[in-house]
Amino acid sequence: MEPRNFDGEADRPRSAGAKQTGRVLVIGPYLRARAGGADTQSENHVQRDAEARLDEAAGLARAIDLVIADAIIAPISQIRPATYIGKGKVEEIAALAKTLDVELVVMDCALAPIQQRNLEKELHAKVLDRTGLILEIFGRRAKTKEGSLQVELAHLNYQRSRLVRSWTHLERQRGGFGFMGGPGETQIEADRRLIQERISKLEGELKKVQATRRLHRAGRQRVPYRVVALVGYTNAGKSTLFNRLTRADVQAADMLFATLDPTLRALTLPHGGKAMLSDTVGFISNLPTQLVAAFRATLEEVLEADVILHVRDISHEDAEAQQSDVDAVLRQLGINPDDSGRIIEVWNKIDRYDAEQREELLNIAARRPEDHPAMLVSAVSGEGIDALLAAIEERLAAKRTTLDLSIDAADGAGISWLHRNAEVLAKELHDGRFDMTVRVDETKRDIVVNRFDAVPRLSA
Repeated sequence: MEPRNFDGEADRPRSAGAKQTGRVLVIGPYLRARAGGADTQSENHVQRDAEARLDEAAGLARAIDLVIADAIIAPISQIRPATYIGKGKVEEIAALAKTLDVELVVMDCALAPIQQRNLEKELHAKVLDRTGLILEIFGRRAKTKEGSLQVELAHLNYQRSRLVRSWTHLERQRGGFGFMGGPGETQIEADRRLIQERISKLEGELKKVQATRRLHRAGRQRVPYRVVALVGYTNAGKSTLFNRLTRADVQAADMLFATLDPTLRALTLPHGGKAMLSDTVGFISNLPTQLVAAFRATLEEVLEADVILHVRDISHEDAEAQQSDVDAVLRQLGINPDDSGRIIEVWNKIDRYDAEQREELLNIAARRPEDHPAMLVSAVSGEGIDALLAAIEERLAAKRTTLDLSIDAADGAGISWLHRNAEVLAKELHDGRFDMTVRVDETKRDIVVNRFDAVPRLSA
Protein backbone atom coordinates (compact mmCIF):
# COMPACT_ATOMS: atom_id res chain seq x y z
CA MET A 1 0.00 0.00 0.00
CA GLU A 2 1.44 3.34 -1.04
CA PRO A 3 1.47 5.94 1.74
CA ARG A 4 -0.34 9.22 1.45
CA ASN A 5 0.75 12.57 2.78
CA PHE A 6 -1.60 14.83 4.70
CA ASP A 7 0.51 17.81 3.63
CA GLY A 8 -0.71 17.54 0.08
CA GLU A 9 -2.81 15.51 -2.31
CA ALA A 10 -3.03 11.76 -2.19
CA ASP A 11 -0.62 9.84 -4.36
CA ARG A 12 -3.59 8.02 -5.85
CA PRO A 13 -7.37 8.02 -5.23
CA ARG A 14 -8.75 5.76 -2.54
CA SER A 15 -12.20 4.61 -1.68
CA ALA A 16 -13.45 3.44 1.65
CA GLY A 17 -14.62 0.18 0.14
CA ALA A 18 -16.72 -2.38 1.95
CA LYS A 19 -16.80 -2.19 5.70
CA GLN A 20 -14.58 -4.68 7.47
CA THR A 21 -13.94 -5.54 11.08
CA GLY A 22 -10.52 -4.99 12.53
CA ARG A 23 -9.61 -2.27 10.01
CA VAL A 24 -6.70 -0.06 10.99
CA LEU A 25 -5.54 3.41 10.04
CA VAL A 26 -1.76 3.89 10.32
CA ILE A 27 -0.51 7.44 10.90
CA GLY A 28 3.10 8.59 10.57
CA PRO A 29 3.34 11.85 12.57
CA TYR A 30 6.92 12.70 11.61
CA LEU A 31 8.64 15.96 12.42
CA ARG A 32 9.58 17.99 9.38
CA ALA A 33 13.30 18.32 8.76
CA ARG A 34 14.57 21.70 9.87
CA ALA A 35 17.28 23.81 8.29
CA GLY A 36 20.27 21.63 7.54
CA GLY A 37 18.06 18.60 6.80
CA ALA A 38 18.17 16.96 10.24
CA ASP A 39 15.10 15.19 11.53
CA THR A 40 14.66 16.39 15.08
CA GLN A 41 12.54 13.46 16.17
CA SER A 42 15.49 11.13 16.61
CA GLU A 43 19.17 11.17 15.90
CA ASN A 44 18.81 7.68 14.47
CA HIS A 45 16.35 8.91 11.84
CA VAL A 46 18.61 11.47 10.20
CA GLN A 47 18.83 9.34 7.07
CA ARG A 48 15.52 7.52 7.33
CA ASP A 49 12.94 8.20 4.65
CA ALA A 50 9.44 9.04 5.92
CA GLU A 51 7.73 6.66 3.50
CA ALA A 52 10.05 3.82 4.54
CA ARG A 53 9.24 4.54 8.19
CA LEU A 54 5.52 4.46 7.48
CA ASP A 55 5.86 1.26 5.48
CA GLU A 56 7.65 -0.30 8.46
CA ALA A 57 4.84 0.81 10.80
CA ALA A 58 2.28 -0.78 8.47
CA GLY A 59 4.42 -3.93 8.46
CA LEU A 60 4.31 -4.00 12.24
CA ALA A 61 0.51 -3.80 12.13
CA ARG A 62 0.32 -6.57 9.52
CA ALA A 63 2.59 -8.72 11.72
CA ILE A 64 -0.36 -9.21 14.08
CA ASP A 65 -2.85 -9.74 11.24
CA LEU A 66 -4.41 -6.27 11.29
CA VAL A 67 -6.12 -5.09 8.09
CA ILE A 68 -4.62 -1.81 6.89
CA ALA A 69 -7.40 0.48 5.66
CA ASP A 70 -4.96 3.31 4.88
CA ALA A 71 -1.49 4.57 5.77
CA ILE A 72 -0.92 8.31 6.08
CA ILE A 73 2.14 10.50 6.55
CA ALA A 74 1.17 13.48 8.73
CA PRO A 75 4.16 15.86 8.88
CA ILE A 76 4.26 18.06 11.98
CA SER A 77 6.39 21.07 12.84
CA GLN A 78 6.34 20.44 16.59
CA ILE A 79 4.98 17.94 19.11
CA ARG A 80 1.77 19.12 20.82
CA PRO A 81 1.59 18.25 24.55
CA ALA A 82 -2.13 17.40 24.41
CA THR A 83 -2.46 15.30 21.24
CA TYR A 84 1.07 15.05 19.75
CA ILE A 85 -0.25 16.39 16.43
CA GLY A 86 -2.05 19.68 15.73
CA LYS A 87 -5.79 20.26 16.02
CA GLY A 88 -6.31 20.49 12.28
CA LYS A 89 -4.65 17.14 11.60
CA VAL A 90 -6.63 15.55 14.45
CA GLU A 91 -9.85 16.67 12.73
CA GLU A 92 -8.67 15.37 9.33
CA ILE A 93 -7.71 12.00 10.80
CA ALA A 94 -11.01 11.78 12.71
CA ALA A 95 -12.93 12.38 9.46
CA LEU A 96 -10.90 9.78 7.60
CA ALA A 97 -11.27 7.25 10.43
CA LYS A 98 -15.04 7.71 10.29
CA THR A 99 -15.09 7.37 6.49
CA LEU A 100 -13.01 4.21 6.53
CA ASP A 101 -14.90 2.82 9.53
CA VAL A 102 -11.71 1.87 11.36
CA GLU A 103 -11.65 0.45 14.86
CA LEU A 104 -8.00 1.22 15.59
CA VAL A 105 -5.62 4.09 14.80
CA VAL A 106 -1.91 3.26 15.03
CA MET A 107 0.35 6.25 15.69
CA ASP A 108 3.95 5.57 14.68
CA CYS A 109 5.43 7.43 17.63
CA ALA A 110 5.65 7.17 21.41
CA LEU A 111 2.57 8.74 22.99
CA ALA A 112 2.27 9.96 26.56
CA PRO A 113 -0.76 8.52 28.40
CA ILE A 114 -2.60 11.86 28.25
CA GLN A 115 -1.94 12.19 24.51
CA GLN A 116 -3.27 8.69 23.90
CA ARG A 117 -6.40 9.35 25.95
CA ASN A 118 -7.09 12.69 24.23
CA LEU A 119 -6.62 11.19 20.77
CA GLU A 120 -9.05 8.38 21.56
CA LYS A 121 -11.66 10.94 22.59
CA GLU A 122 -11.14 13.03 19.44
CA LEU A 123 -10.87 10.16 16.96
CA HIS A 124 -13.62 8.01 18.52
CA ALA A 125 -11.41 4.97 18.04
CA LYS A 126 -8.88 2.93 19.94
CA VAL A 127 -5.37 4.44 19.64
CA LEU A 128 -2.17 2.41 19.83
CA ASP A 129 1.30 3.94 19.74
CA ARG A 130 4.51 2.34 18.45
CA THR A 131 5.49 0.98 21.86
CA GLY A 132 2.09 -0.63 22.41
CA LEU A 133 2.13 -2.14 18.91
CA ILE A 134 5.57 -3.70 19.38
CA LEU A 135 4.47 -5.07 22.76
CA GLU A 136 1.46 -6.69 21.08
CA ILE A 137 3.73 -8.35 18.52
CA PHE A 138 6.15 -9.55 21.19
CA GLY A 139 3.22 -10.93 23.18
CA ARG A 140 2.20 -13.08 20.21
CA ARG A 141 5.71 -14.17 19.26
CA ALA A 142 7.02 -15.22 22.70
CA LYS A 143 6.95 -19.01 23.00
CA THR A 144 9.38 -19.86 25.80
CA LYS A 145 8.61 -19.29 29.47
CA GLU A 146 11.32 -16.64 29.76
CA GLY A 147 10.13 -14.78 26.67
CA SER A 148 6.53 -14.77 27.90
CA LEU A 149 7.57 -13.51 31.34
CA GLN A 150 9.68 -10.73 29.83
CA VAL A 151 6.91 -9.58 27.50
CA GLU A 152 4.30 -9.59 30.27
CA LEU A 153 6.62 -7.64 32.56
CA ALA A 154 7.30 -5.02 29.89
CA HIS A 155 3.58 -4.78 29.10
CA LEU A 156 2.59 -4.30 32.74
CA ASN A 157 5.20 -1.58 33.21
CA TYR A 158 3.81 0.10 30.10
CA GLN A 159 0.20 -0.20 31.25
CA ARG A 160 0.87 0.93 34.82
CA SER A 161 1.07 4.58 33.77
CA ARG A 162 -1.96 4.31 31.49
CA LEU A 163 -4.70 3.25 33.89
CA VAL A 164 -6.43 6.58 33.38
CA ARG A 165 -7.57 5.66 29.87
CA SER A 166 -10.36 3.38 28.64
CA TRP A 167 -11.81 2.83 32.12
CA THR A 168 -15.41 3.73 31.23
CA HIS A 169 -16.72 1.05 33.60
CA LEU A 170 -15.35 3.08 36.51
CA GLU A 171 -17.68 6.03 36.03
CA ARG A 172 -20.21 4.36 38.32
CA GLN A 173 -17.73 4.16 41.21
CA ARG A 174 -16.34 6.79 43.54
CA GLY A 175 -13.27 6.79 45.73
CA GLY A 176 -13.55 7.09 49.52
CA PHE A 177 -17.05 8.09 50.63
CA GLY A 178 -17.81 9.87 47.37
CA PHE A 179 -16.81 13.31 48.64
CA MET A 180 -13.35 13.54 47.10
CA GLY A 181 -11.01 11.91 44.62
CA GLY A 182 -13.33 11.80 41.63
CA PRO A 183 -14.92 8.85 39.84
CA GLY A 184 -13.08 5.57 39.78
CA GLU A 185 -10.18 6.53 42.01
CA THR A 186 -10.50 3.53 44.33
CA GLN A 187 -10.78 1.04 41.46
CA ILE A 188 -7.78 2.55 39.64
CA GLU A 189 -5.66 2.45 42.79
CA ALA A 190 -6.70 -1.16 43.35
CA ASP A 191 -5.70 -2.02 39.79
CA ARG A 192 -2.36 -0.28 40.24
CA ARG A 193 -1.76 -2.35 43.37
CA LEU A 194 -2.68 -5.58 41.55
CA ILE A 195 -0.37 -4.69 38.67
CA GLN A 196 2.49 -3.94 41.07
CA GLU A 197 1.95 -7.26 42.84
CA ARG A 198 2.00 -9.08 39.50
CA ILE A 199 5.18 -7.20 38.48
CA SER A 200 6.90 -8.23 41.71
CA LYS A 201 5.89 -11.87 41.14
CA LEU A 202 7.13 -11.81 37.54
CA GLU A 203 10.45 -10.29 38.59
CA GLY A 204 10.90 -13.11 41.09
CA GLU A 205 10.11 -15.77 38.46
CA LEU A 206 12.48 -14.13 35.98
CA LYS A 207 15.31 -14.21 38.50
CA LYS A 208 14.88 -17.99 38.80
CA VAL A 209 14.86 -18.42 35.01
CA GLN A 210 17.91 -16.19 34.65
CA ALA A 211 19.73 -18.20 37.33
CA THR A 212 19.07 -21.36 35.29
CA ARG A 213 20.35 -19.61 32.15
CA ARG A 214 23.54 -18.63 34.00
CA LEU A 215 24.06 -22.28 35.00
CA HIS A 216 23.65 -23.37 31.37
CA ARG A 217 26.10 -20.68 30.26
CA ALA A 218 28.62 -21.76 32.90
CA GLY A 219 28.26 -25.33 31.65
CA ARG A 220 29.06 -24.25 28.10
CA GLN A 221 32.11 -22.36 29.34
CA ARG A 222 33.54 -25.61 30.74
CA VAL A 223 33.86 -26.97 27.20
CA PRO A 224 35.84 -25.34 24.38
CA TYR A 225 32.74 -24.00 22.60
CA ARG A 226 32.82 -20.30 21.89
CA VAL A 227 29.65 -18.26 21.30
CA VAL A 228 28.83 -16.49 18.05
CA ALA A 229 25.74 -14.25 18.17
CA LEU A 230 23.61 -12.94 15.33
CA VAL A 231 22.27 -9.41 15.66
CA GLY A 232 20.61 -7.15 13.15
CA TYR A 233 17.55 -5.21 12.16
CA THR A 234 14.34 -7.18 12.15
CA ASN A 235 13.74 -9.01 8.86
CA ALA A 236 17.43 -8.74 7.87
CA GLY A 237 17.54 -12.52 7.31
CA LYS A 238 19.16 -13.61 10.59
CA SER A 239 17.05 -16.74 11.02
CA THR A 240 17.58 -17.81 7.40
CA LEU A 241 21.32 -17.34 7.88
CA PHE A 242 21.11 -19.23 11.19
CA ASN A 243 19.46 -22.17 9.40
CA ARG A 244 22.05 -22.07 6.62
CA LEU A 245 25.00 -22.07 9.03
CA THR A 246 23.69 -24.72 11.42
CA ARG A 247 21.35 -26.77 9.20
CA ALA A 248 18.63 -26.01 11.72
CA ASP A 249 14.94 -25.39 11.06
CA VAL A 250 14.22 -22.17 12.93
CA GLN A 251 11.17 -20.24 11.73
CA ALA A 252 12.23 -17.77 9.05
CA ALA A 253 9.55 -15.61 7.47
CA ASP A 254 9.32 -12.36 5.54
CA MET A 255 7.75 -10.46 8.43
CA LEU A 256 8.89 -8.20 11.24
CA PHE A 257 9.83 -10.03 14.47
CA ALA A 258 9.24 -13.50 13.00
CA THR A 259 11.72 -14.76 15.63
CA LEU A 260 11.58 -13.58 19.22
CA ASP A 261 12.92 -16.24 21.57
CA PRO A 262 16.69 -16.87 21.40
CA THR A 263 17.90 -20.13 19.87
CA LEU A 264 21.28 -21.86 20.29
CA ARG A 265 22.70 -24.45 17.91
CA ALA A 266 26.13 -25.97 17.33
CA LEU A 267 28.16 -24.40 14.53
CA THR A 268 30.82 -26.51 12.78
CA LEU A 269 33.85 -24.50 11.64
CA PRO A 270 35.96 -25.27 8.53
CA HIS A 271 38.72 -27.12 10.43
CA GLY A 272 36.35 -29.16 12.55
CA GLY A 273 36.13 -26.81 15.51
CA LYS A 274 32.83 -26.11 17.20
CA ALA A 275 31.08 -22.96 18.34
CA MET A 276 27.60 -22.13 19.60
CA LEU A 277 25.55 -19.90 17.30
CA SER A 278 22.84 -17.77 18.92
CA ASP A 279 19.91 -16.24 17.03
CA THR A 280 18.38 -13.28 18.86
CA VAL A 281 15.40 -10.96 18.53
CA GLY A 282 15.66 -8.45 15.71
CA PHE A 283 16.23 -4.81 16.54
CA ILE A 284 14.14 -1.94 15.22
CA SER A 285 14.17 1.84 15.19
CA ASN A 286 12.81 3.41 18.38
CA LEU A 287 12.83 0.05 20.16
CA PRO A 288 10.98 0.78 23.42
CA THR A 289 13.37 1.27 26.32
CA GLN A 290 11.38 -1.04 28.57
CA LEU A 291 11.75 -3.83 26.00
CA VAL A 292 15.52 -3.40 25.84
CA ALA A 293 15.55 -3.60 29.63
CA ALA A 294 13.16 -6.57 29.76
CA PHE A 295 15.09 -8.57 27.18
CA ARG A 296 18.50 -7.72 28.56
CA ALA A 297 18.71 -11.18 30.16
CA THR A 298 17.92 -12.83 26.83
CA LEU A 299 20.45 -10.60 25.10
CA GLU A 300 23.13 -11.71 27.56
CA GLU A 301 24.05 -14.22 24.86
CA VAL A 302 25.11 -11.21 22.79
CA LEU A 303 26.93 -9.62 25.73
CA GLU A 304 28.84 -12.86 26.37
CA ALA A 305 29.51 -13.64 22.70
CA ASP A 306 33.10 -13.95 21.47
CA VAL A 307 32.08 -12.91 17.95
CA ILE A 308 29.01 -10.90 16.92
CA LEU A 309 27.67 -11.10 13.36
CA HIS A 310 25.85 -7.88 12.48
CA VAL A 311 23.54 -9.10 9.70
CA ARG A 312 22.34 -6.36 7.35
CA ASP A 313 19.78 -6.50 4.56
CA ILE A 314 22.08 -4.67 2.18
CA SER A 315 19.34 -4.55 -0.48
CA HIS A 316 17.02 -2.48 1.72
CA GLU A 317 16.58 1.15 0.76
CA ASP A 318 17.15 2.19 4.37
CA ALA A 319 20.13 -0.12 5.01
CA GLU A 320 22.34 2.67 6.37
CA ALA A 321 19.66 3.96 8.74
CA GLN A 322 18.96 0.41 9.93
CA GLN A 323 22.67 -0.04 10.69
CA SER A 324 22.56 3.15 12.77
CA ASP A 325 19.54 1.83 14.71
CA VAL A 326 21.26 -1.50 15.47
CA ASP A 327 24.43 0.31 16.56
CA ALA A 328 22.34 2.44 18.94
CA VAL A 329 20.82 -0.66 20.60
CA LEU A 330 24.25 -2.30 20.88
CA ARG A 331 25.50 0.80 22.69
CA GLN A 332 22.53 0.56 25.08
CA LEU A 333 23.68 -2.97 25.85
CA GLY A 334 27.23 -1.74 26.51
CA ILE A 335 28.73 -3.12 23.28
CA ASN A 336 30.96 -0.98 21.08
CA PRO A 337 29.64 -1.40 17.50
CA ASP A 338 33.05 -0.29 16.16
CA ASP A 339 34.89 -3.16 17.87
CA SER A 340 36.29 -4.76 14.71
CA GLY A 341 37.98 -7.50 16.72
CA ARG A 342 34.62 -8.77 17.88
CA ILE A 343 32.03 -7.69 15.30
CA ILE A 344 31.81 -8.96 11.72
CA GLU A 345 29.53 -7.04 9.37
CA VAL A 346 27.52 -9.40 7.13
CA TRP A 347 25.88 -7.96 4.02
CA ASN A 348 23.00 -10.34 3.37
CA LYS A 349 20.55 -10.77 0.46
CA ILE A 350 23.08 -10.15 -2.33
CA ASP A 351 21.01 -12.58 -4.41
CA ARG A 352 18.64 -9.66 -4.99
CA TYR A 353 21.28 -7.90 -7.11
CA ASP A 354 22.06 -8.53 -10.77
CA ALA A 355 25.65 -9.16 -11.90
CA GLU A 356 26.48 -5.49 -12.49
CA GLN A 357 25.04 -4.33 -9.15
CA ARG A 358 26.82 -7.16 -7.35
CA GLU A 359 30.16 -6.15 -8.88
CA GLU A 360 29.59 -2.58 -7.69
CA LEU A 361 28.78 -3.88 -4.20
CA LEU A 362 31.97 -5.96 -4.18
CA ASN A 363 33.98 -2.87 -5.09
CA ILE A 364 32.38 -0.92 -2.23
CA ALA A 365 33.23 -3.72 0.21
CA ALA A 366 36.81 -3.91 -1.12
CA ARG A 367 37.37 -0.23 -0.36
CA ARG A 368 36.51 -0.68 3.33
CA PRO A 369 39.38 -0.59 5.88
CA GLU A 370 41.06 -3.96 6.43
CA ASP A 371 40.04 -4.00 10.08
CA HIS A 372 36.36 -3.40 9.16
CA PRO A 373 35.66 -5.89 6.36
CA ALA A 374 32.19 -6.73 5.06
CA MET A 375 31.24 -10.33 4.26
CA LEU A 376 28.86 -10.54 1.30
CA VAL A 377 26.47 -13.50 1.56
CA SER A 378 23.13 -14.84 0.48
CA ALA A 379 21.52 -16.88 3.22
CA VAL A 380 19.04 -18.17 0.62
CA SER A 381 21.49 -19.40 -2.03
CA GLY A 382 24.48 -20.07 0.23
CA GLU A 383 26.79 -17.74 -1.66
CA GLY A 384 29.61 -16.41 0.53
CA ILE A 385 28.87 -18.78 3.44
CA ASP A 386 32.25 -20.58 3.24
CA ALA A 387 34.11 -17.26 3.39
CA LEU A 388 31.97 -16.17 6.35
CA LEU A 389 32.72 -19.39 8.25
CA ALA A 390 36.44 -18.90 7.60
CA ALA A 391 36.22 -15.34 8.93
CA ILE A 392 34.40 -16.55 12.07
CA GLU A 393 37.04 -19.23 12.65
CA GLU A 394 39.83 -16.67 12.21
CA ARG A 395 38.28 -14.30 14.76
CA LEU A 396 37.75 -17.09 17.27
CA ALA A 397 41.29 -18.38 16.76
CA ALA A 398 42.67 -14.93 17.52
CA LYS A 399 41.25 -15.27 21.03
CA ARG A 400 42.84 -18.71 21.61
CA THR A 401 46.36 -20.10 22.04
CA THR A 402 47.92 -22.70 19.75
CA LEU A 403 50.13 -25.24 21.58
CA ASP A 404 52.40 -28.09 20.50
CA LEU A 405 52.76 -31.16 22.72
CA SER A 406 53.80 -34.81 22.73
CA ILE A 407 51.76 -37.37 24.66
CA ASP A 408 52.18 -41.09 25.26
CA ALA A 409 49.80 -43.03 23.00
CA ALA A 410 48.89 -45.16 26.04
CA ASP A 411 47.55 -42.10 27.89
CA GLY A 412 43.98 -42.59 26.72
CA ALA A 413 42.52 -40.41 29.46
CA GLY A 414 44.79 -37.49 28.53
CA ILE A 415 44.07 -37.81 24.81
CA SER A 416 40.33 -37.98 25.53
CA TRP A 417 40.56 -34.88 27.75
CA LEU A 418 42.31 -32.93 25.00
CA HIS A 419 39.63 -33.85 22.46
CA ARG A 420 36.91 -32.73 24.88
CA ASN A 421 38.54 -29.52 26.06
CA ALA A 422 40.64 -28.31 23.14
CA GLU A 423 40.50 -28.02 19.36
CA VAL A 424 42.87 -30.64 17.93
CA LEU A 425 44.46 -29.16 14.79
CA ALA A 426 46.99 -31.94 14.07
CA LYS A 427 47.76 -35.39 15.47
CA GLU A 428 50.54 -37.72 14.28
CA LEU A 429 51.85 -40.95 15.80
CA HIS A 430 55.67 -41.30 16.11
CA ASP A 431 57.42 -44.00 18.13
CA GLY A 432 54.50 -44.67 20.44
CA ARG A 433 53.73 -40.99 21.08
CA PHE A 434 51.22 -38.60 19.57
CA ASP A 435 52.65 -35.27 18.40
CA MET A 436 49.67 -32.92 18.64
CA THR A 437 48.86 -29.33 17.85
CA VAL A 438 45.90 -28.02 19.81
CA ARG A 439 44.14 -24.70 20.16
CA VAL A 440 42.75 -23.84 23.59
CA ASP A 441 40.84 -21.13 25.30
CA GLU A 442 42.83 -18.88 27.60
CA THR A 443 41.08 -20.47 30.61
CA LYS A 444 42.50 -23.90 29.65
CA ARG A 445 45.96 -22.77 28.53
CA ASP A 446 47.77 -23.21 31.85
CA ILE A 447 46.15 -26.62 32.42
CA VAL A 448 47.41 -27.94 29.08
CA VAL A 449 50.86 -26.38 29.52
CA ASN A 450 51.33 -27.88 33.01
CA ARG A 451 49.78 -31.30 32.45
CA PHE A 452 51.18 -32.08 28.99
CA ASP A 453 54.35 -29.97 28.98
CA ALA A 454 52.94 -28.10 25.98
CA VAL A 455 54.71 -25.12 24.41
CA PRO A 456 53.11 -22.19 22.55
CA ARG A 457 53.55 -22.34 18.81
CA LEU A 458 55.56 -19.41 17.45
CA SER A 459 53.76 -17.17 14.95
CA ALA A 460 54.90 -17.54 11.38
